[in-house]
Amino acid sequence: MLVHSRTGKWTAWALFAVLFVPLFALPLLVILAASFSTHWSGAFPSGPTAEHYTAAVRGESLQALTTSLVTAVTASLLALTIGTWAALAASALRTRGRRVLDALFMLPVAVPSVVVGLAVLVAFSQPPVLLNGTRWIVILAHTVLVTAFAYQSVSAAILRLDPMYEQAAASLGARPSYVLLRVKLPLLLPSLNAAAGLCFALSMGELSATMMLYPPDWLPLPVLIFTATDRGSLFTGSALAVVLMAATLLVLLAVSRIRTKASYR
Repeated sequence: MLVHSRTGKWTAWALFAVLFVPLFALPLLVILAASFSTHWSGAFPSGPTAEHYTAAVRGESLQALTTSLVTAVTASLLALTIGTWAALAASALRTRGRRVLDALFMLPVAVPSVVVGLAVLVAFSQPPVLLNGTRWIVILAHTVLVTAFAYQSVSAAILRLDPMYEQAAASLGARPSYVLLRVKLPLLLPSLNAAAGLCFALSMGELSATMMLYPPDWLPLPVLIFTATDRGSLFTGSALAVVLMAATLLVLLAVSRIRTKASYR
């Protein structure tokens, strides 16, 4: 914190609390309370119960969580591979070519995700590549949506790299492939892990494009949460939302531990 006086620090903390609690913490706390409740009592949920979590970790809910995890992991790995390759290629281009590549990869972020879902639906509903009605069209849409974030994260990390490492390896006779695999990528590992975590979190919460594309046998958890709350099962939907948040946070914590270890390599 850049405020040095005690009064200024207390004022900054008070302002942070005033902004953070009602905008971020309170809605999440209400969801958490609702997940353990059976009905509303005035402005607050009441009637303590754990039955919603019993239903949230079995049957259709457990299958939906597994679907979301598989989709997010697969889309994140694909996005990280494509984004890293494109960022490495862009770093070797001139300024104009790099700007064109930046614009192409940022296009899915610049439009609403429902537009991306519609584009994928239209593009892959006819031969020769027919993916409509399969899980792969959902994974493809998630990959398209999160690749931009992987590309931007890796591109920023490449710009911060000291070229002396690559030049020293090349001067010692290392081939370009060896420099890439044993010098450049290890230096980018913390940023790659951060990009993977970001892609995973975004994919786990994606709803708009998924609603247009998911087949009956590939139902992600955000869609199940939406359908539960839409038919009035608010407390069940809250429990599912808490499960989704917990699963996402656990994976992000695991990724952060990997990133911490990678930063000390």
